[in-house]
Amino acid sequence: MDDSTLNSPPLSGNSPQPAPTVVVARRSALPWLLFVAALALAGLFAWLLWKPQDIGDPLATSLVAFERQNSLTVFSAELAPVVSSDDSRLFGLVQSKQVAVIPARVDYTIDLSQMNRDRMAWDATSQTLSVRLPPLRLSRPNLDEARAQYLREGVWISRAAQDKLTRDNTRLAEQLATNQAANPVLMGLARSAAKDAVRQNLAIPLQVAGYGKVTVNVTIDGDAR
Repeated sequence: MDDSTLNSPPLSGNSPQPAPTVVVARRSALPWLLFVAALALAGLFAWLLWKPQDIGDPLATSLVAFERQNSLTVFSAELAPVVSSDDSRLFGLVQSKQVAVIPARVDYTIDLSQMNRDRMAWDATSQTLSVRLPPLRLSRPNLDEARAQYLREGVWISRAAQDKLTRDNTRLAEQLATNQAANPVLMGLARSAAKDAVRQNLAIPLQVAGYGKVTVNVTIDGDAR
């Protein structure tokens, strides 16, 4: 028997071939592993893209809307108080009188610097924000003396008397305008305007923040319970 016969592989086709089988199996699984990995990455990216976002705290969002301005003018009343003053000089020998109609404007404002979390409550179930505003404040009447109308009575009215009559009428007009602005009808209109303004100022930021359509209930200190 020669060397070529001894070194030749067995002729039988039934002998196992383990090494080639393992190699073929690995080559067949590789495309599937790559496909599964790509699918997992695609799922991860999709979750990161469309996952529910934490849209934050609705109370904090509302407070930011309030912080944009410390005071909110919600209503203005145009008034025309009619006042009169008398002046007496030279031991009552010289009498004069002045009647004045002085247009005035009074603004109704809300002090938003007082707003904090204690004045708000959020109901996530009903998507409702409840807000309690501080009391309305009335501004000092802004008198438009350029459009004022005066009626003076007296035989002789000196310059000093006229200046005093005008000063007195200005003071009286401010007082009367303040009293007129505080009457229940105008205060009711101002309170309604304040609630509407705050509803709009809060509903839009909350919608932009992702809360959708929300209900904003607004009350003011002193509202009847």
